[in-house]
Amino acid sequence: MGETRKTHENSIHRAKTWEIAFYALNNTSTNIYAMIFMYITYFLTGIVGVGVVLAGTITTVMRMWDGVTDPFIGYIIDKTNTKFGKNRPFILIGNLILLVTSFIIYWVTPVIPKFVRFPFYIVMYMLYIIGYTCQCVVTKSAQTCLTNDPAQRPIFTMFDVVFGTILFAVIPVIVTNVLIPMYGGNAAFTNPAFFKGLWKVFAPLSLLLAVLAIIGLRRKDRLEYYGTGVVQRITFKDYWEVLRKNRAIQMLVVSASSDKLSTSMKSNSIIFVMLFGIICGNYSLYGSFSAVTSIPNVIVTLILMNFIARRMGQKSAMLVGTWGGIISAAGLFLLMLLGEPTTLSFTHLNLFSVIFIVLNVVMAGFSGVAGNIVIPMTADCADYEVYRSGKYVPGLMGTLFSFVDKMISSLAGTFVSLMIAAIGFKSTQPTPDTPYSTGIFWVTMACFLGAPLTGWIMNLIALKFYPLTKEKMEEIQDKIAEIKAEAMRANAGQ
Repeated sequence: MGETRKTHENSIHRAKTWEIAFYALNNTSTNIYAMIFMYITYFLTGIVGVGVVLAGTITTVMRMWDGVTDPFIGYIIDKTNTKFGKNRPFILIGNLILLVTSFIIYWVTPVIPKFVRFPFYIVMYMLYIIGYTCQCVVTKSAQTCLTNDPAQRPIFTMFDVVFGTILFAVIPVIVTNVLIPMYGGNAAFTNPAFFKGLWKVFAPLSLLLAVLAIIGLRRKDRLEYYGTGVVQRITFKDYWEVLRKNRAIQMLVVSASSDKLSTSMKSNSIIFVMLFGIICGNYSLYGSFSAVTSIPNVIVTLILMNFIARRMGQKSAMLVGTWGGIISAAGLFLLMLLGEPTTLSFTHLNLFSVIFIVLNVVMAGFSGVAGNIVIPMTADCADYEVYRSGKYVPGLMGTLFSFVDKMISSLAGTFVSLMIAAIGFKSTQPTPDTPYSTGIFWVTMACFLGAPLTGWIMNLIALKFYPLTKEKMEEIQDKIAEIKAEAMRANAGQ
């Protein structure tokens, strides 16, 4: 018994807390680009010169291209083992590609002849996606080498939630209260200088966070922390075997991709314009709302993460987060339907405003757990594959998940564009000056609340068949310790 405990303890490798925090900044770094490109449909319609539906369709097609690049980048990562590590080169290369291509898109596209802007944008955005994929893959692939302690892995999510919440609070404030007024108010969405301003503020920040993530991985991005601890030969046949036999990643893909589709529709910039600018009658409320709710969102998520994920396991955390999201979203819909949204205020609080804030904080807290716990759950799926087949393929796990996730969630832009086109917005998009209509209300509710509810219901169905409970992960880590010891003995005897 004592020997068994010793073996189990020796199988666990942990990261320092600051290393986990720095590593989590890699996701924040790429999320910065995801957020500033939320306004890309305005760039396409107002500057490149394409229609609303085509702009949404192009966004969908480009996200599909994003998914297509994932398996190839993951395959390269799984076969990479350099003095600079397996993961860190892809953070640096990816962010530099993002920096250069986004600069070209926002600075060069508006000044070239209009008839070549669209094909030029397509080519540059395809290159941009390759950089985005390179950096994003590491957010999932490096999880296993950073720590395999089941109690530590949720700490990544806790930092990720904090950083993400700060980001989602700060960027809307800067955009709505600084950049939009600076570049012409509501006309800023058709002003090339507005998009240049986005780049100047946020692209250098993304690069800084990428460098910090590289520093956080420096100690653990080494062969001794990779799966079995020895170099393995990985082929595309292994990818098919994982897709066919790894039930954990299958169910996680179903759960998270449906969730991602719905949250992508919810967070579409047009939806926030319609919610705050048209239904509530004041688009500046969007920035204020993010500022008011950000700290409570973080507190609720961290409490739930600490008491559920770290104590009960990551599967339990997603289940609790999903149920909490369903209940709070249903309550928020009833408030918007039966209440008076035009009375919403964050400076002169009334009953509607208080309930609106509370329900949004609760919904964000629970959905933050369900959505963000997916990343360390991907690491669990990678460990499960070592346990199941002896193959260490973290790049595959991250990119297989991302591929299906992006293929499905890529439909978000198209769905939103088709829905607003159905209520009359075929050549232009709604702006804060657009008059209120019942069509706008129902499209907004369908995307802001109905889509997340659908995604959470899919979560519940998929998680019923997800096998990696807390107890199962403890068994898996013990087995991996045996596999690693055997592989290292065999390697030493050669």
